[in-house]
Amino acid sequence: MSAEISEITINYEEDGVLLVKELDKEVLSKGAWSTIIFRYQQWDRKKEAYGPEQYTIRRYRKMSGQYRQQSKFNISSRDQAAKIVDILSRWLREQE
Repeated sequence: MSAEISEITINYEEDGVLLVKELDKEVLSKGAWSTIIFRYQQWDRKKEAYGPEQYTIRRYRKMSGQYRQQSKFNISSRDQAAKIVDILSRWLREQE
């Protein structure tokens, strides 16, 4: 758990191996409820290498001075990420 939003990470290590490697993050909203999008890679034990880039959007709630993850949405592929971008871009253009 983290007291500051800047301290939140999805890096995850087990037995000395970094299984989830955070590559980048962007804070989408701050406050008692905060949203962060992460770019990351997962360690593939069989190949002994990191897999392709992946993306996840996570919501955190600050309770008792600590941020706790409340929900997450994993974007399953580059194709799905591109579709999300295309759809949101179209919807935003329609509102102009």
